[in-house]
Amino acid sequence: MDHEEVAHWDGVTRRSSLKDTYAAQRDRLADAARDGDWRTVFAVLGEHRDWINTARLEGRSGYTPLHQAAWHGVPAETVERLLAAGAWRSLRAGDGTRAVDLAARRGHHHVTALLCPQVRHPLPADVTGRLQYHLHRLIRHRAGAGDGSDLATQHAMRLPEVEVLTELAHPVCWFPVPGMYGGFRIALSGRELTVDSWIRIVGGSERTDVVTIDGVDIQEGGRL
Repeated sequence: MDHEEVAHWDGVTRRSSLKDTYAAQRDRLADAARDGDWRTVFAVLGEHRDWINTARLEGRSGYTPLHQAAWHGVPAETVERLLAAGAWRSLRAGDGTRAVDLAARRGHHHVTALLCPQVRHPLPADVTGRLQYHLHRLIRHRAGAGDGSDLATQHAMRLPEVEVLTELAHPVCWFPVPGMYGGFRIALSGRELTVDSWIRIVGGSERTDVVTIDGVDIQEGGRL
C-alpha cells in the first residue's frame, strides 16, 4: 500500500474501536482544534498524520480540524498548513457543512477562496450519489460478520464518500475496517470505482470488484 499516494479514510467513530491510548490522543486532537490550539493540533498530526480528516470520537458535529479552522477564522497560513497535511476541502460535517460553508457563514472571507473544493475529477451529483450507494452496499457485503450484520455497521463507521475522491489528484483511498484485518482500496476512474478488498481472517481473501452507477460487478461475474 503506497501511503504517499493513497489517501487514508479513517471511518472510526466509536471509542471502543480504538485502544485507550489512541482514543486519548484523538480526544487531544479534537480538543485542541475546538480550542484553536494549533500548536497541539500539528503536534498530534505529526505523530498521526492519517487523523487529519477525523472528527471527535462519538461527537455530534463531525467537525474535522479544517472545519474548526474555518469556524475560528484562522490565518490563511494555518489553513494552508492543514491542506498541505492532507485536509479535504469537500469533506462534510454531520449536517452536510463543508469548511468553506462555515467560513462564509461566520464572515471569515479571508480564507473562503482557500477552502473552496478544487474538483479534479468532476461527476454529476446523481452519479456521485449512486456510486456511493453501491459502494456502501459492497462494503457491508464484504465486511459481513456471519450473523446478518457487518463489521462496518457494528463499529458505526463513517463510510468513504465519493465526493472526496473527486478532489484528489490521485483519486484513491484506503479504508481499513476494525476486526476485518484488512479493508478496501477504492479508486475512482471515470464514472466507476475499482474496489480491491482484503480480509485476512479468511485465509488471506483478496478480490477486486467494480462499482458502477447500476450496481456492483463482482469478480466472479454477475452483479451484486
